[in-house]
Amino acid sequence: MSEDIAVVQSLDFFTPIVDDPFTFGQITAANAFSDLYAMGAKPITALNIVGFPVDDMDNSVLRDILRGGLSKINESGAVLAGGHSIKDDELKYGLSVTGVVHPDKIISNGGAQPGDVLVLTKPLGTGIVATALKRKIIAPDQLDSMIASMIKLNKYAADVVAKYNVNAMTDVTGYGLVGHLLEMLDSSFMDAKIFIDQLPVLPGTYDYAEQKVVPGGLKNNHAFYKPRLSVGVNVNRLEELLVVDPQTSGGLLVSIPATHAEAFIEDLHANDVSEATIIGEISNSSAEPRISLQK
Repeated sequence: MSEDIAVVQSLDFFTPIVDDPFTFGQITAANAFSDLYAMGAKPITALNIVGFPVDDMDNSVLRDILRGGLSKINESGAVLAGGHSIKDDELKYGLSVTGVVHPDKIISNGGAQPGDVLVLTKPLGTGIVATALKRKIIAPDQLDSMIASMIKLNKYAADVVAKYNVNAMTDVTGYGLVGHLLEMLDSSFMDAKIFIDQLPVLPGTYDYAEQKVVPGGLKNNHAFYKPRLSVGVNVNRLEELLVVDPQTSGGLLVSIPATHAEAFIEDLHANDVSEATIIGEISNSSAEPRISLQK
């Protein structure tokens, strides 16, 4: 737009992932803003996207969804500028979001360097735990942990990132940790290692995976990305499935020089990003990037 302002735009919408309409609105809005935060942008406006079964569902449900979304729009500092709705047989909600960033401070998913460490700001497992919810076998405390993670804006992590010279960043959503890390590696021409024992994981995730309570998207991700994984002999199948679990409103994945990593993690923890942890490293340059899963 000018020497000082670049515009970042994105949109995201999906069908309900939880039963409570207000919570669904919160999750969807937090998820939509993540693409802006992953590029270092500050949200300024949002537009509602709605598909609603007006003949089969009370308007109070839609009202609560929009209230939930608005609560996160307000928390982000953006303004709800309107939106559009259609009659639809299946409920859908999301946001089209716009943010601004200084052109010199845009963060891309390319640029990771050998010696960088990989920091993840939220726990994994939302796809698996949400599947347990759909099958009505989830424990209440596990549901609460999943919701708390998904409704948390990545704003607080992004505010900390802005104080550091990070080399690359993305957010972790539907393609799982491996899929979004590979996008980073492909843009950077790098290989990476993931340290399985260091991954933050939502409560119940491994238990449900052991019971084969997994989403279809996980199986698709695993089939697609498996040829690009090197799985260590001590890594079991459940751990391999975790890294391809499709996330909703997942965390930021940051590639930062190792020399700044300790201060970065401490800063994140001090700013209410308590789950942030080092989960791996960029290992070497590569024309055909791969990920090594290790313990």
